[in-house]
Amino acid sequence: MHTEPLLAFLNCPTPPLASDVPPPWAAASGARPVSAGGGARRMAFWDWAPTGDGSSRHAVVCVHGLSRQGRDFDVLARALQPHVRVICPDVAGRGHSDWLADPMAYQVATYVADMATLLTRLRTEGVETLDWVGSSMGGLIGLLLAGQTGLGIRRLVLNDVGPAIEPAALQRIGTYLGLDPTFSSVQEGADYLWRISSSFGAHTPAQWLALSAPMFRQVPEGWSFHYDPAIVVPFRALTAEAAREAAAQGEAMLWQLYDHLNLPVLLLRGGDSDLLSIDTARAMVERGPHARLVEFAGVGHAPTLVPAEQVAEVTAFLLAKS
Repeated sequence: MHTEPLLAFLNCPTPPLASDVPPPWAAASGARPVSAGGGARRMAFWDWAPTGDGSSRHAVVCVHGLSRQGRDFDVLARALQPHVRVICPDVAGRGHSDWLADPMAYQVATYVADMATLLTRLRTEGVETLDWVGSSMGGLIGLLLAGQTGLGIRRLVLNDVGPAIEPAALQRIGTYLGLDPTFSSVQEGADYLWRISSSFGAHTPAQWLALSAPMFRQVPEGWSFHYDPAIVVPFRALTAEAAREAAAQGEAMLWQLYDHLNLPVLLLRGGDSDLLSIDTARAMVERGPHARLVEFAGVGHAPTLVPAEQVAEVTAFLLAKS
């Protein structure tokens, strides 16, 4: 038996002003814009309580990609719910989380700090075992957190992301990220998402509508994306030369972090992914924690964790006894 998730909120420190934030190296509802530089803001998360004999002392935190939101993981959460508690945050500026008044704070450093606050709260609530599932940007956040031994992440799932990100994928994402179209219905919006996200792979119409519906919020003009269009600002702020330099520095740092991980890692890759190359994926198998690689044919960036075979791989990994 499944129960629906509770929408909960966590107070997070408001990021400092952009002038105080290091340059981005991996930039990628009625949300309330909040002041930058002090104070607090709310981060929303979807809390799936365990059912039956499931343990509330074991939590799986699932974090979405750059322009997505926490309900992306509904299918996976329902599969895990009989066994564990599942937490699916809306990263800052997405879903029901507050928008940032300073768009330059939409950077990975902000998100890592927010998620560390969330993990600390879960520990105070009695969670003893913490696992992480991260899609794309959510995987990068998880990679940075998994290296912090004090947080105690036990198992890590990286969904179509690694230390090296292919520039072609960032260029493709940049063609639509930050656009703010309105739609006459959720179905029209879902159709638009399919046109720009068909790399997610085959889904039934019902699956696609269920996956897409939480991506929209009602506005006077119709339906709009459920994120702050300003999340694109750091993404576009870098010149081509600065972007290359930042990417090189970030890649070197991420490989160093990855090589020092000491936990089981499951690496998922869309067989046609333009973001995670096969060479990077193979290197992740051969070095560091020696990730177990699973590829899905006919899928690009990124697997949605909706199809049964994808869900089965993740649940088997997370529920394995260690």
